[in-house]
Amino acid sequence: MGMFGQAKDLYKLQKKAKQVKKDLKNLHIEAEVEGVLITINGEQEVVDLKIPEELLNSENKHKLQQTILAAFNKAIKKSQEVAAERMKDVMDEMGLDLPGMTGGAPS
Repeated sequence: MGMFGQAKDLYKLQKKAKQVKKDLKNLHIEAEVEGVLITINGEQEVVDLKIPEELLNSENKHKLQQTILAAFNKAIKKSQEVAAERMKDVMDEMGLDLPGMTGGAPS
């Protein structure tokens, strides 16, 4: 493939990556731990947080803090998995097999 073909493929890849990024921003991912519900978008920005009334008293402060942390971590992990899968699809379409993008062990 000549330089023109490579440049054309790179442009396609950039265009698809930008679309995936836009899609991820609009994708909402929820994670719930013990009633605490965190919603983040595919770019790992917090969109919403819901805390049950029963956890909002001073006696439950430590438990609430731990539950919120667990819910945030769960939501972030889910969003990373979704983003990686979306980008893998773009790479597969372009015929690229990049280490770490296939989910398998590096060769």
